Amino acid sequence: MDRTTTHLADYAAATAYAALPPSAVHACKRRLVDSMACALGALDAPLCHRVRALARRHAGDPDAAVWGSPARSSPEIAAFANGVAVRYLDHSDTYVSKSPGHPSDVIAGILAIADAVRAPGTEVINAIVLAYEIYCGFLDVVAAHTKGIDQATAVVIAVAAAGGRLLGLSRDAIANAIALALVPNLHLSNVRHGELSDWKGCAGPNGAKAGVFAAYLAQDGFTGPSGVFDGPGGLWSILGPVEWRLDDPGAHQPRKIEQSDIKTFPVCYHGLSAVEAAIGLRDRISPSELRSIEIETYGLAVLRMAGDPTRWAPKTRETADHSLPYVVSVALLDGALTSASYNPARLNDPAVAALMAKVKVGETSGHSAGYPDGAPARVTVGLASGQSVTAEIRFPKGHQNNPVSDAELEAKFFSLAAPTVNRTAARRLLDGLWACDALPVMADAFGSLAD
Repeated sequence: MDRTTTHLADYAAATAYAALPPSAVHACKRRLVDSMACALGALDAPLCHRVRALARRHAGDPDAAVWGSPARSSPEIAAFANGVAVRYLDHSDTYVSKSPGHPSDVIAGILAIADAVRAPGTEVINAIVLAYEIYCGFLDVVAAHTKGIDQATAVVIAVAAAGGRLLGLSRDAIANAIALALVPNLHLSNVRHGELSDWKGCAGPNGAKAGVFAAYLAQDGFTGPSGVFDGPGGLWSILGPVEWRLDDPGAHQPRKIEQSDIKTFPVCYHGLSAVEAAIGLRDRISPSELRSIEIETYGLAVLRMAGDPTRWAPKTRETADHSLPYVVSVALLDGALTSASYNPARLNDPAVAALMAKVKVGETSGHSAGYPDGAPARVTVGLASGQSVTAEIRFPKGHQNNPVSDAELEAKFFSLAAPTVNRTAARRLLDGLWACDALPVMADAFGSLAD
């Protein structure tokens, strides 16, 4: 195996729960709580119903639970179905470095393997922390999205390695799992451009599915190509030469899972600050007074959320939550942004369209200099009186420099869970997640989702 694959496999094989600092263990529990909140909030979405129906057609031996259903499916299909639920609302965590992405896309894949092998909570925590190290480490070393490669490719690598660790594979078998996952699963970043489709919320979960499948292939003795990163035709031949080295897994230091940002609104990460600023302005103005709306932010936010004509006339939920004109207009009208902000009636509301027509979006050098350390945005509204009012946010609530508390995270959990799970079942699930390191079988925490 090439140098990079060997390094990642060595790292994965050397990880251990006992070496994790308490801060990383707690951060992992917070991401589990956050991811389950997002999944529960999405269970009634039509796309999630469709993907559960698909999962019911795929039996497995071993098998894993499909959340929101009494059905069980193969681990890789369960990973896909459950991962789509986590991602559907675009409310799950984000990590931003040379590339941006959603590291919690790895969680459903790891939980599916954990369910199949009846793994204890400590091993699951170790695997999730490991997957975040690999996923975020990839985003740290290469701006893959600028070369047409989507963040779901990082999910593939991370889940294959962490899944192999959870299956108890040798270092050589984990290396083969990584190779078997990466070679057939380069995801195109086109999924984030133009009118956004169902696949926007499926790409990361599909990466997890592929990682799970590769881990099981390696368990059964399949071998993969030997130079998937450094060799001829390897990933670095597409993205350019990269030196990727992870920190010592035994070092008692913070882990990447402690650095992802937890969202407080269901919107593309690059719109969080603008939405928060607009909601802050809502208490100071009346929508009827608005004559102009100017949004100033960093370059990638403009590109992703205002740089395509579809962002100025969104037809789908997936496009609307990636539209700065749309989300800021709704925030100014309603003083809030929730999943209901994207229902068909709101998407076609003349009042929203009229306000969007007053929006201008632009990049400033100052805001671009503040990214990716922050996610800065300034919203200035012009009023009928001739006055203007401005609000600016650098670190939106949930950013690692402006974190949500555990109590605030629980409030998000109960709010998103309320439509699909009764309060007692939600409390039981939440308590199980907070105490998952004490569970002999991690999957026991999820019994309330089999309905």
